[in-house]
Amino acid sequence: MKGPCDTDGMPPRSVARRPVSAPKADEKLRRALKEAATAFNAERFRDARRVLRPLAERNQRQAEVRELYGLTLYRMGEWRPATVELEAFATLAGSTEQHPVLMDCHRAQRHFDDVEKLWDELRAASPSGELVTEGRIVMAGALADQGRLSDALRLLQRGPVEPKRPKDHHLRLWYALADLEERAGNLPRARTLFEQVRRRDATFADIAQRLAALG
Repeated sequence: MKGPCDTDGMPPRSVARRPVSAPKADEKLRRALKEAATAFNAERFRDARRVLRPLAERNQRQAEVRELYGLTLYRMGEWRPATVELEAFATLAGSTEQHPVLMDCHRAQRHFDDVEKLWDELRAASPSGELVTEGRIVMAGALADQGRLSDALRLLQRGPVEPKRPKDHHLRLWYALADLEERAGNLPRARTLFEQVRRRDATFADIAQRLAALG
């Protein structure tokens, strides 16, 4: 089963690649985290998991370890253990930074009540516009999964669909909205949105194929 950041050609969430630090960790832990982060950034997820699994077992109170291990498991499609690690990170760090990824894990397991709960927490925390947009995309995908296509469309349409200076998360929003518009049979609107994405980044996901399929 796929999570929404990978579904329909959507690329993985790039914010998950941020550098990992361990300010309170000893030097051995720092080196191991650096090794795992390097593997993660190179998309060598099995190597990252090999390093992180024993670290997570020995350092269950270390938020940075639980975060990177959870993100690694997520990228490997291991939704249930990724959920455990990312929930631990959120508790230890008191952070909503990985809520969109955690929402995605719950969506992949069809835990829709949990997706909505995390979405409410994310909105209440009012973090960066990028994080809220990522969460919005996941929440809309969860609504669509339940056959609530109109609700999903309304949720995305309330997002930042007309930014003055579009960034990557705006392109992701346009793409997700275009996908839902196509599923709803609104083909001219879908084509317009896919075109917006292509004009900004012709290599974005499978944008060329999606436009070609629309004719």
